[in-house]
Amino acid sequence: MRKRALATAACLVFLSLPAWPAGGGGDGGGGGGGGGSRAEVKNLDPNYVAAQAAIKAEQWTDAIGRLTLVIQIDPNNADAWNLLGFAYRHTGDMDNSFKHYERALQLNPSHRDAHEYMGEAYLQVGRVEDAEKHLKALDKLCWLPCEQYTELKEKIQNYKRMRKS
Repeated sequence: MRKRALATAACLVFLSLPAWPAGGGGDGGGGGGGGGSRAEVKNLDPNYVAAQAAIKAEQWTDAIGRLTLVIQIDPNNADAWNLLGFAYRHTGDMDNSFKHYERALQLNPSHRDAHEYMGEAYLQVGRVEDAEKHLKALDKLCWLPCEQYTELKEKIQNYKRMRKS
């Protein structure tokens, strides 16, 4: 009976904890993500909000312009740096893509979206070993399988399958 009570109490404590943001790094599709007051303030930035909308609409040039304004005002915004990398990758500008992902990871080494997206960028340029390094980083960051880990793992497996055929 005592063990059951302790297990119930532990579950209640776990369930009452706040939800952790996805690595402090958005929702994976250009969303704001985060959590807490910093994310709430960031989401009020009209340029950030407009950049998210531009990314969803695949208007990469507009997103890049808006996010550039965001980082001029808030140079420590890892989410904005990550989304800049994402937008540059979709324009085919891999040098700028890698540069911006690296900056996001300098600011927040636990940024799960930046690890996933940088891994995808490495696959795009044929550097599967480097993509796997980011998968390993995600494996350490995710206590349970997380969306970023699962998606990057699947993309690496697909990349390897395509290379064999």
